[in-house]
Amino acid sequence: MVKRTVAELKPYEAAGHFNMVAMRIHGKEETGAEKFWMGVSTFLPGGGAEWAYEDNPLEKVYYVLEGEMTVTDKDGKKYVIHKDESISFPPNEGRGLMNESNLPARMLVIINYPEAK
Repeated sequence: MVKRTVAELKPYEAAGHFNMVAMRIHGKEETGAEKFWMGVSTFLPGGGAEWAYEDNPLEKVYYVLEGEMTVTDKDGKKYVIHKDESISFPPNEGRGLMNESNLPARMLVIINYPEAK
């Protein structure tokens, strides 16, 4: 069993993301988790992530803790995910991500490791 506190978390650079801070909570390096990692991302107004292409083989779950985030699918359809709502992505599904509100948004991110079965 591994307990983590907010005081232990360290920011890291998330490729393709902007106006946000990402911190990993659980993962191989942090807690020895082997099948998935979990982090929290805080997006300023106007913050988000560039389009992530469909060639990413990882499953993803986003759960909004505060505020709201807008997710865009490959067809340009937008989904607004509010506090206490989630959205999931199967492997190889692209997405765009943006905080279109005037308030910060915090989101729990859960992603499997490529070799996890």
